[in-house]
Amino acid sequence: MNAAQMVQALKEKFGEAVTGQTEFRGEQSLSVRLEGLKALLRYCHDELGFDYLIDISSVDHYEAHPRFEMVYELYGMEHHQHLRVKAPVSEEQEVPTVSDVWMTANWHEREIFDMMGLRFDGHPDLRRILMWEGYPFHPLRKEFPLAGKPSDMPDVAFTGVAPLAGGPFVTSPSSAGVAEREPHAKSFDS
Repeated sequence: MNAAQMVQALKEKFGEAVTGQTEFRGEQSLSVRLEGLKALLRYCHDELGFDYLIDISSVDHYEAHPRFEMVYELYGMEHHQHLRVKAPVSEEQEVPTVSDVWMTANWHEREIFDMMGLRFDGHPDLRRILMWEGYPFHPLRKEFPLAGKPSDMPDVAFTGVAPLAGGPFVTSPSSAGVAEREPHAKSFDS
């Protein structure tokens, strides 16, 4: 069975939970309601052989409702098929964890919680993974300023604004040694 046939089988099995399907350059994407997401993903793993969770990400559709969208990238090691599953999420909703379906989802969900502020219902250890506990912001949300925000925790890294506009690191090609060539923080004085 190829990915298109699997999508058709998912549409028949999950009916109203499936809200859309797209195909682009041979890749299949399926949109589902949040309420049916976990059952569909578990079925993809258990029955359709999508045993490899490539990635979980989230998209911030700032000023749209629902604001966020979860994106799951699945792959089957036996059948070599790829499937993308998307589900809209509002700020008030919790996303069901799939860390009990794919163990690797644990870290992906923690990153999304940390960077976007989305919560995962049933997650065994939902805490920050990149930012420190108590950090009041979610840096990948669209309202987070590119110039960063001041930090009140000097022991963590710095106390100034994080230089994110245009990328935090710069490097220039040269014949200099490794130490001089390596990326380093931009200087805003020059």
